[in-house]
Amino acid sequence: MTETPQRPLRVLAAMSGGVDSAVAAARAAEAGHDVTGVHLALSANPQSFRTGARGCCTLEDSRDARRAADVIGIPFYVWDLAERFREDVVDDFVAEYEAGRTPNPCLRCNEKIKFAALLDKALALGFDAVCTGHYAQVIRGADGARELHRASDMAKDQSYVLGVLDERQLAHALFPLGDTTTTKDEIRAEAERRGLAVAKKPDSHDICFIADGDTQGFLASRLGKAEGDIVDESGTKLGTHEGAYGYTIGQRKGLRIGTPAPDGKPRYVLDISPVNNTVTVGPVDALDVTALTAIKPRWCGTPPTGSGSYTAQLRAHGDETPVTAELADDALEITFTEPVRGVAPGQAVVLYDGTRVVGSATIATTRRASAVA
Repeated sequence: MTETPQRPLRVLAAMSGGVDSAVAAARAAEAGHDVTGVHLALSANPQSFRTGARGCCTLEDSRDARRAADVIGIPFYVWDLAERFREDVVDDFVAEYEAGRTPNPCLRCNEKIKFAALLDKALALGFDAVCTGHYAQVIRGADGARELHRASDMAKDQSYVLGVLDERQLAHALFPLGDTTTTKDEIRAEAERRGLAVAKKPDSHDICFIADGDTQGFLASRLGKAEGDIVDESGTKLGTHEGAYGYTIGQRKGLRIGTPAPDGKPRYVLDISPVNNTVTVGPVDALDVTALTAIKPRWCGTPPTGSGSYTAQLRAHGDETPVTAELADDALEITFTEPVRGVAPGQAVVLYDGTRVVGSATIATTRRASAVA
């Protein structure tokens, strides 16, 4: 069960303007905590309105969060973290793609913004904890240390993007939605019962700072066009591209290769090389990854020692897969029990022991049965 604080806390509730964070703030207040709502202004030039269900950084979202705070009956503020967000999340996102890697900006935002910049400021102002609408659980283990666990409802679990939080940050984190087994429709019904106007508001998705969902266009506007070759595994040129940053490992669509493969089967992106600006494509079997090395590990508690058996998750909505993992020279060596596909440098690999999140690391290199790595 999620740890229940023994005393009322001073809680800073991060309110995006969506239904989950609003219900989380309401539940925290209902539990008797002294709650203050805060909306993070993460865009230097926010749009007035959302584009469909994308993004969470518009003036409309700020107003929705304020209205929700008024209904809950808690103080509300807007904090400008746009410059920090640009440096730590947006610039990092662009730099990673430029280097041929595939980053996860939501994970980076949790690490650098919500549970670093926001949490540090909250603690300095005398708050005890930061509350968010994430679906995950903080549980006190047998040794008294706090652990991060999956949400009760696996369909809504968001522990993957929280795998960068260390024990100190977990000690000051509240996730009021984490132990709920209700459906999203029931969360919306709860919001409606509470009189929250965001009850029927669409969920945000994709990348919040790319409102139209055009990641390739966003990168091109910042990195410019850089024409290069698309080649097969033997190095034979098959076509051209306008920027290697516009491709990800495992991509099938949008390759614009005029010449069909000899076997007539689809080809996939196998490798992205920013050094010579080439994109290598090949058959789907060549995507099979048997092992990887991950760097910059962050542990949700005490770091593991020696080799151990875990399950790993490689993307936010991906499945778990059995692995063995060992920490060596501050890098994590992971071997898969069965080959997996679509693994790209820059992604996060998150290790689990049952429902407990052990930690997270950034994929640096992969090893495959084929020659391309």
